[in-house]
Amino acid sequence: MKAFFDDRQGKHDPRHFMANGALLPNPETPERIARLKAGAQAAGCNFGRPEDAGLCPIAAVHSAEYLSFLQNIYTRWCRIDGAGEEVIPNIHPANRTDSYPKSAIGQAGYHQADTACPIAEHTWEAAYWSAQSAIAGVDALLAGESAAYALSRPPGHHAFTDMAGGFCFLNNSGIAAERLRAAGHRPAILDVDVHHGNGTQGMFYTRDDVLTVSIHADPARFYPFFWGHAQERGKDAGLGCNLNLPLVRGTGDDAYLATLDTALNRISAFGATALVVALGLDAHEEDPFQGLAITTAGFARIAKAIAAMGLPTLYVQEGGYLSDALATNLTSFLTGALGET
Repeated sequence: MKAFFDDRQGKHDPRHFMANGALLPNPETPERIARLKAGAQAAGCNFGRPEDAGLCPIAAVHSAEYLSFLQNIYTRWCRIDGAGEEVIPNIHPANRTDSYPKSAIGQAGYHQADTACPIAEHTWEAAYWSAQSAIAGVDALLAGESAAYALSRPPGHHAFTDMAGGFCFLNNSGIAAERLRAAGHRPAILDVDVHHGNGTQGMFYTRDDVLTVSIHADPARFYPFFWGHAQERGKDAGLGCNLNLPLVRGTGDDAYLATLDTALNRISAFGATALVVALGLDAHEEDPFQGLAITTAGFARIAKAIAAMGLPTLYVQEGGYLSDALATNLTSFLTGALGET
């Protein structure tokens, strides 16, 4: 399987993370790259560097205002007397229609949903090349590959059209789906990360030309809390084009696979001609976030079921955090996708 990654994606090394009011090491560390790359190579992936497709595919789903913010906010932040080493919001608007401030502090609050997406000197560069890896994966499908893997790090599925969040800055899966749609496909996004893909849902919520499906731990008591509930079905033209399948915390392989059948049936009913899988490995039983309890072997079963649809499929890396099983989990998934287990 062709795979894509650029070394510049490792330049983002976030320091700030807060959970339950405590400052902790950020789980979205560059060390994830080494483990994920090793896991993909063990599954037979051949990595290439993505070409630079420019800003156009990214701007197709992200606002110009937001992209300007991401490109310039760190430089502006450094001009603030006494500012911290990373851009971290300390105030947020009550809603998206409140006034748009001129200050860097106010704009950080507008464009960053939480404190889990600190922006430092190289964040934009890393996020840009993460998106280019996903774009290159799409182009491989359009050139005739049946499947491809994008080691997109930093991840993307919590990024909205104009807002970062949850370790994510550019929505790599959404960018990929829109590029497939522009090329004539009817794409679906299947998110198997333990966390709901709230940014992806928000990006396509009023549209009927991209189906969004997410299987995740029930957000009633789990991040992202405010999105990912079963009653969220889409709006206006997009009504019925969003499917959320929240699972009880600790759900294991068999119950997950039964839910996956529901997801795949909806993708089939949508008439999808291409699939983007937002591939989170944090549903594993040993992942630090402890949301679900998928086994390493379970990932192969999940991948095999997805691949059986026979659609051109791009696997875009989302979550999956440091544990001894991280590399092995990706190997299991990708070998399952290739029908080798």
